[in-house]
Amino acid sequence: MSILDSLKSQFQPAFPRLASGKYVHFILLRHSQSFPVFQTDGILNTARTQAGLVNRDYISRLVMFKRKQTTPERLTGRELLRSLDLTSADSDDKQKHCEYNGEGSCKKCPDCIIYGFAIGDSGSERSKVYSDSTFSLSSYEQSHRSFTFNAPFEGGTMSEGGEMRSAINELDHVLPEVTFPSVETLRDPTYQGFIYVLGNLLRTRRYGAQESRTGTMKNYLVGVVLCDGEIFSNLHFTQALYDSLKENINAPISEMQVKAREVMSTLLNDEPVRKSQVILGAELAELLNEVGSLYQDEAQLLSMMTTLYQQTQTYAETYGALKKKGKK
Repeated sequence: MSILDSLKSQFQPAFPRLASGKYVHFILLRHSQSFPVFQTDGILNTARTQAGLVNRDYISRLVMFKRKQTTPERLTGRELLRSLDLTSADSDDKQKHCEYNGEGSCKKCPDCIIYGFAIGDSGSERSKVYSDSTFSLSSYEQSHRSFTFNAPFEGGTMSEGGEMRSAINELDHVLPEVTFPSVETLRDPTYQGFIYVLGNLLRTRRYGAQESRTGTMKNYLVGVVLCDGEIFSNLHFTQALYDSLKENINAPISEMQVKAREVMSTLLNDEPVRKSQVILGAELAELLNEVGSLYQDEAQLLSMMTTLYQQTQTYAETYGALKKKGKK
């Protein structure tokens, strides 16, 4: 039996109206592979926190706010739904049209139901994906650099016809190979919803501002935890990993993954939750291989996402914004 087949019984047969105590936690190391920009008001977002749980020195850390994580992942999922012709950007297609974060939201597709929406008087749906701000493992001073950008003329030089252009902008960037330990949680999913959210995590490659030019990151999945409640925070995980790595904060990502698995297992033992399954090591590698194969098989993927769309549509019509109101 494949790992995916063995997991199916852990999920809901349909999306429930009320929370039912089934949580899936994706334990991640978000690892920069380019020069992302996570900023508000022109400067990188930072926070001063305790370095570790044991190491009580304070350091400044880069912060990746929650929407800078989930928004690119949502857009990856929405692109997939359009590519499979389950939703459409064409406003004339009344059955399939869905606008992101707008009045034209369909309120029934997997993105709307799983990640949530709020559209004034038109209705709202609470997100089933829980995320929070995540913090760099290394300090701000070790993790950023400021770059100056130019705007050359079409000829590729800074001068033309006697006119000289000067540098137009200076921007702070996150350096490559900066790690942001993270826990992303999915509440009460169906099997198909689990595959959708996990696929979005694995397939999203660019985060932050100017993502068409930079911002490449990779999400390394360290483990998957199925249990009946929420677990440790991103900051707690980061601080515990900082202590475990000690002076080797800039260790290769392969070594960091090993340490992160050890830290995750230790932290889970202190959590007051009932764990139905913890997927690590060889089981996790098998899970990732099976999910990767599924996403490469168009027929299988279409069948999976079509079933998910039917589930979210049924939820919307039964409990959500599309539920028909009874007569007064």
